[in-house]
Amino acid sequence: MGRSLHSARLIGVGDDVAVSPKDRFLTVYGRKPVLEALADADLRVDKVILADTARGPAAAEIQRAAKAAGVAVQRASAHRVKVLAGNGKQDQGVLADVVAPRMRPLTAALDDRRPPDRLLLLDGITTPANVGMILRTATAAGLAGVIVPRRGVAALDPLVVKASAGVAFRAPVLRCGSARDAAESLVEAGYSLYALGAAGSTSVFEVDLPQRAVFVLGGETAGVGSEVAELVTEWVSIPMPGDVESLNVSAAAAVVSFELVRRGLS
Repeated sequence: MGRSLHSARLIGVGDDVAVSPKDRFLTVYGRKPVLEALADADLRVDKVILADTARGPAAAEIQRAAKAAGVAVQRASAHRVKVLAGNGKQDQGVLADVVAPRMRPLTAALDDRRPPDRLLLLDGITTPANVGMILRTATAAGLAGVIVPRRGVAALDPLVVKASAGVAFRAPVLRCGSARDAAESLVEAGYSLYALGAAGSTSVFEVDLPQRAVFVLGGETAGVGSEVAELVTEWVSIPMPGDVESLNVSAAAAVVSFELVRRGLS
């Protein structure tokens, strides 16, 4: 979804902030996900794009649902729909842009009068289920933001939405080009970066945190990448007295998120 959003065109939001469509919408594709989005009164669908080859009862049902929801339907070539969806095998000739009200560029969050104090940064997490579960957990814990780079992390697509049980639509997602881009911006803005790793000498339950802190969650196989690692302030670990080497990254994110809740820092 992150890679499937439509163009580099900037859209004005408010008086002086310009935001790309890819930082405003989550795109769902396929007949069932699109119909579910249109039927959900809590979601605002910006538009539906239907392949010009889509005909018959399924296309008619989507058009009826869009009309009932007051959503415009645009026609495009089947190839264009595949390009926009980023998934030519499963788009079924239809996609919908769903407004994600809490998704915005990381730069916009850092420019706030009161920037968020605690954030998560995803680095190299490529399994959609993990990204979705992290978004669900962080939202439940009340975190102010989860930084999801457009490169090197699973695209925000229907698999992520499904894993989050729909929470991804309203999760506090912060977008940037890459994890390295984010790390550089965060350090420049006065944040300290705490990377999770088994070799960390300080427990996540004992680490002293400054006013602005970011926890970096690395990929399923390689962990935190070297480009981000060189900017890390401190490595921290989750104590595991049992005979287990590591936790799934989404489980680790849950431990961190609710430790911040326990401290009253989320």
